[in-house]
Amino acid sequence: MKAARQLARWLDELGRISDERGRLTRTFLSPAMGRANALVSRWMREAGLAVRFDAVGNVIGRLDGPDARSKTLLLGSHLDTVRNAGKFDGPLGVLLPVVALAELRRRGVALPFAVEVIGFSEEEGVRFASAYLGSKGYAGLLTTADLNLRDAGGVSVGEAISHGSRGTATAAKLREAARPPRSRDLIGYVEVHIEQGPVLEQAKLAVGVVSAIAGQSRFRLTWSGMAGHAGTTPMNLRRDALAGAAEFVSGVEALARRTPGLVATVGLIEVSGGAANVIPGEVTHTLDVRHARDAVRRDALMRMGRLATRIARNRGLERHWLRTQDNAAVACAPALTAQLARSVEAVQGSCLSLVSGAGHDGVVLSALAPVAMLFVRCRDGLSHHPAEHASPADCDVALRVMVDFIARMAQQHGR
Repeated sequence: MKAARQLARWLDELGRISDERGRLTRTFLSPAMGRANALVSRWMREAGLAVRFDAVGNVIGRLDGPDARSKTLLLGSHLDTVRNAGKFDGPLGVLLPVVALAELRRRGVALPFAVEVIGFSEEEGVRFASAYLGSKGYAGLLTTADLNLRDAGGVSVGEAISHGSRGTATAAKLREAARPPRSRDLIGYVEVHIEQGPVLEQAKLAVGVVSAIAGQSRFRLTWSGMAGHAGTTPMNLRRDALAGAAEFVSGVEALARRTPGLVATVGLIEVSGGAANVIPGEVTHTLDVRHARDAVRRDALMRMGRLATRIARNRGLERHWLRTQDNAAVACAPALTAQLARSVEAVQGSCLSLVSGAGHDGVVLSALAPVAMLFVRCRDGLSHHPAEHASPADCDVALRVMVDFIARMAQQHGR
């Protein structure tokens, strides 16, 4: 399909826009995000969409329905990345719907509903260690606690949003500025995303549908002890914050290994004033905990809390927990997912259903509308890595599924 070749070119071009030389990194409201938004907005306009930007930097392309009473189908994903990222995670789900809509227009397919394609400005949680700031902003769900989160440079989310002439960002102002359609006017939200796992590859299938998205909790933990000279402080008199944090990390890993389905990760650790000959006095690190069942995740978090208390007491440390994100597991909408599965079967011949261990903007959008997701096979299940890859053939399958899905939805809603 010619449209699939265009999608591949767009992914390549967008993948060259980065805040860091030699690797792909785009974070919330960064200069690279601004350039990416400008490029994506140009492609949206070329596809016949009207484009707007909201207060939190989301780029939104809209195709109006036949009249003011038309319902709206939401499509999209995120345009930010992790550090040293691949080019498919997020952007595939923004660009593929744009190409699909252009293909439907070329075929002369009239849609009896409106469509919004959203490129969310933040999903990965890199800059502020809290994900979904873009989709929360779109949905009018940003809280004062969200706005008070700070990045490594001490800049808060609210300050980042308020830069320039936008005025001071408050949760109330952002709720008023958000322009999502009313829930009763929405058909649903559908997101295309690489699987980020090996299931589709093992099944030898290009695409599959998602049945649920695992619940997720994120924290920033700070351990405080006493800095001291590495050569003169006896081991039994030390209050080593890093040693305490390391014991906790090891304990969290062990707990996750013996709990089926639980994943727990410490992905970032910072030692204040670190030096080779100084006992660490303060350490801060992240903690990410996920499970498809909320009860299992909550029980694991309680056990981790007791572990931290025990370590701090035994080592003479103080520890502080800051919850930066907490999302319940989300079940995808059965009717919308079934419609998507019919399109998968029509294009691929069979359809596999799987659970997403990764978080997605659908977690937030589920508060507004029914949610469905299409996963695309990625090589070796690899993601959040420069070698992340979805083949042109698999992207072509996903594109044909999306075209078929939108066309089927048009038939259903045009009756």
